[in-house]
Amino acid sequence: MLLAGTLLLSMSPLSHANEQVTFQLDWLPGGDKAPVYVGLAQGFFEEEGLEVRISQGRGSTDAMTKLATRQADIGLADITALMVAQAEGGIPVKGVYSVFSQAPHAFYVLESSGIESVADVEGKRIATSPFTSSNLFLPLLLELNGVDDGDIELIQSDPGTLSPMLLNGRTDVVISWVTDHERYAANARSADESLRVIPWHEAGLEAYATTLVASERFLEERPEVARRFISAYEKAIEYTWENPQEAAEAVHAVVPEVEVEMAASTIEAIRSLVFNDASDAHGLGTFDPERLATTWQWTAEAQDMDPAQLDPESIIDRSFMPGGDS
Repeated sequence: MLLAGTLLLSMSPLSHANEQVTFQLDWLPGGDKAPVYVGLAQGFFEEEGLEVRISQGRGSTDAMTKLATRQADIGLADITALMVAQAEGGIPVKGVYSVFSQAPHAFYVLESSGIESVADVEGKRIATSPFTSSNLFLPLLLELNGVDDGDIELIQSDPGTLSPMLLNGRTDVVISWVTDHERYAANARSADESLRVIPWHEAGLEAYATTLVASERFLEERPEVARRFISAYEKAIEYTWENPQEAAEAVHAVVPEVEVEMAASTIEAIRSLVFNDASDAHGLGTFDPERLATTWQWTAEAQDMDPAQLDPESIIDRSFMPGGDS
């Protein structure tokens, strides 16, 4: 009986219990990063025999640098940042799983403003952070919607001032991400105002965004560990949006400064970035070749790059995606 028990244990996922994986965030923890914390809380990684350590980041470029320099194994980054890095000279990092199959860029306006669509921002003041990648895509969005960029007043300001500027009338529109919805909404409620969010993907700028990216070294040296991580992460994605409150609590348990209600509201607000027409048509985690090519076309145009500089297929490894070749 002891031999049988030992055999069963050796065949279980826990036989890989000492496999360590360093997961690299692309920014600070919050509701939009919940799946990795859910994977820990619900034991999805443990079931796959993985011990996962989470490392904080300071943007997609920082995250990819840490992957490329072996400080982390797998993590999050915007696929457009990966495209640019590869086009400019290459980086030993691959996209392996699509997390946000819609980009998070958005306009925030007051309900009382009368602005209901991108076309309505003509002649308006638009405030933005100088650091957001959304600024690169703004001219494309305006062109798609028949707005001359000379007919808007673009104001650059510190990210912390954008919400107050909207509420006190110093701007008509703010550029931010859908992931910031609850923070803006809470500020609006405190001022007895209501917000309207206009996602850019609903105005024609559809593209892939946040992606699981991994170092090529990790994929080459520990491919089965990578597959087990991605399998557990997908379970965590599904659990997160089935149980947003519990998912928020999982983030808070590891990062106490993340407020549960704020994180839960963020998870709800960004559901459409994860579950949408693209994910319905092609499946969670996958990259449709045509949509991937369009994402690169938008990126190349926004960065004033030659589209011929990159074959977008070269930046991803489909063998680690759901249904991919092993």
